[in-house]
Amino acid sequence: MKSLEVRVPHGLEKVEVRRRLNAAVDRARRDYADKVSSLEATWETEDRMAVDVVVLGMDIHADIDVEPAALVIQLELPGMVTMFAGQIRSGIEERIGGLLEAPA
Repeated sequence: MKSLEVRVPHGLEKVEVRRRLNAAVDRARRDYADKVSSLEATWETEDRMAVDVVVLGMDIHADIDVEPAALVIQLELPGMVTMFAGQIRSGIEERIGGLLEAPA
């Protein structure tokens, strides 16, 4: 397993960030049901969401910390996926950045 940290800045209240993350998880479950065999997301604390995803038989774990000015995403990537770490980082920055910039 390899760790990857991605920081995505935002200018939202924490409650709005949590609302948007919850909506994004629900949307991902619907949109990627044919590609993802499992997607579990739980709020461990008010400011930390734990996400476990199984894609193509590979387990990926992420902790998402909601900080006042940024989301800090810590991913644990299986060895086979580490060669795509740059693409994963870019995808997260683009998707989550867009999620946090979108009008309420």
